[in-house]
Amino acid sequence: MTQVDAYYNGVLTRSNIPITDGSVTVDRGSKVRRNLSLTIADLSLIPWDATDPLAVYGQQLVVSRGIQFPDVAEMVPLGTFRINEPSADVHTGPITLTGTSSEAIIQEDAFMAPATTRGYSTCVDAITYLIRQTLPSAAIVNLTAGARNPTCPIVVWDAGADRWDAVVQIATAMQAEIYVDAINRFVIADVPDPLTSPVVWDVADGEGGTLVSAARTMSRNNVYNAVVVSSENTASNATPVSAVATDNDPNSPTRWGGPFGRKPLAITTALATTQAGCQSIANYKLADLIAPNVQTSASSLPNPALEAGDCIRISAAGRKELSIVQSFTVPLTPEGDFPLTLRASKEDPT
Repeated sequence: MTQVDAYYNGVLTRSNIPITDGSVTVDRGSKVRRNLSLTIADLSLIPWDATDPLAVYGQQLVVSRGIQFPDVAEMVPLGTFRINEPSADVHTGPITLTGTSSEAIIQEDAFMAPATTRGYSTCVDAITYLIRQTLPSAAIVNLTAGARNPTCPIVVWDAGADRWDAVVQIATAMQAEIYVDAINRFVIADVPDPLTSPVVWDVADGEGGTLVSAARTMSRNNVYNAVVVSSENTASNATPVSAVATDNDPNSPTRWGGPFGRKPLAITTALATTQAGCQSIANYKLADLIAPNVQTSASSLPNPALEAGDCIRISAAGRKELSIVQSFTVPLTPEGDFPLTLRASKEDPT
């Protein structure tokens, strides 16, 4: 079962909106991680006024999916979505709409004047400041190993710059990623590694398994075997610095100078004021950029509790692989498919 509740300015305006179709797509590679699409048959919900439950003036939908037992429902949250584009034929319907998670709210609030991290000594403090200027009550959690929170250099962004880009830049400088999760928190987390991340789900083919189908793709797209990080930070009066990280593993199929060839990625940042800082960012980015060489697409029975970045074990065609969930789509109706795109697949050593 699916539950969709509408809120406006923090107040519940309509509970358990009936839907005829819909899905939530979660994509680790997207700037806005969670996207919603819904189809609603009830024409009385067509928005006419600014305060109607499905209007676009800050209205949000809280979506969850679960199982109804005889005496209780067990629900899993799928996200909080700012409504973007409701549309309907006013005579025949249906209403269709899209929604996005809260990264989009931060992204739209571009800097109206030059902005700086001056006065915020650590990266998490700076991230919190930038987000709460837009959403004062936003929940921000640091789930990095040891709650890592390094010093943040003084950085200035020009008027008109993308606020969410600034937040992501700071997270990258602390060798982490940031996203909005299913319960509408801004989560700062380590980049997952299939060999060190805990396995949260086993998906297998054959009798008793949940795997419906699996396909395997190799691609050079978004694969790099060197990263060059350059930094110029006049706000901190720092000398320009740079660093290079290359894939030097002799057993790596993407090793620098090997048959794969040379494919560097250049990154410019103001959030590293030392050569060591540039080197740390280069090493961090390289580890992620050499991972997508093998991608696996799978379809299974839906698991709404999954999060992009989770590590799962796929058992198919006589092989077992550990993979990071890159994207998936949760159907909001019983008959929908549950496609998964996985990356950084590595053979299960166990």
